[in-house]
Amino acid sequence: MITTKPQPGEYVEQQMNYIKQVGDAPVQQLILELKDKGYDFYTSIPEEKGNYAYAPGKWTIREVIGHIIDTERIFGYRLLAFIRGEQQGLPGFDQDDYVATSQANERTIKDLAEEMKLVRTANYYLVRNLTEEQGAIKGISAGNPISVRTILYIMAGHELHHLQILKERYL
Repeated sequence: MITTKPQPGEYVEQQMNYIKQVGDAPVQQLILELKDKGYDFYTSIPEEKGNYAYAPGKWTIREVIGHIIDTERIFGYRLLAFIRGEQQGLPGFDQDDYVATSQANERTIKDLAEEMKLVRTANYYLVRNLTEEQGAIKGISAGNPISVRTILYIMAGHELHHLQILKERYL
């Protein structure tokens, strides 16, 4: 079980917001809990609100959920690569390009919520038994050093961040 929070040198400043979202919660347990909490929240959003964006140029609710799914998959891949000893740096990604080609607006909120729940479940099985030693493993992602434990915190914190934005700005 990973109980140590990410330390300086294991993340870049832009990631601190996601890490702070987790607070003192046991991160692996939080990842499991968010599987159902996220699903319950997403499926509580009326379908007719799915294409709503709170301002011009902002993503729709469906696109936000699609973005969370894409990012969850990327975090899962990075975790797998680093705990398996990948020595090559992994590329970053442009979230706006991913959202623009996602076709999330062509799907139902329920379908997106189910996909997120399944992706999170798969990632939970990947991370549930990680040890402190594995949490300290570092790799290079988007040109920056990052530890496995940081990815765990970002994985949970990223969804918490977007849940908050959906509640405050969209609903």
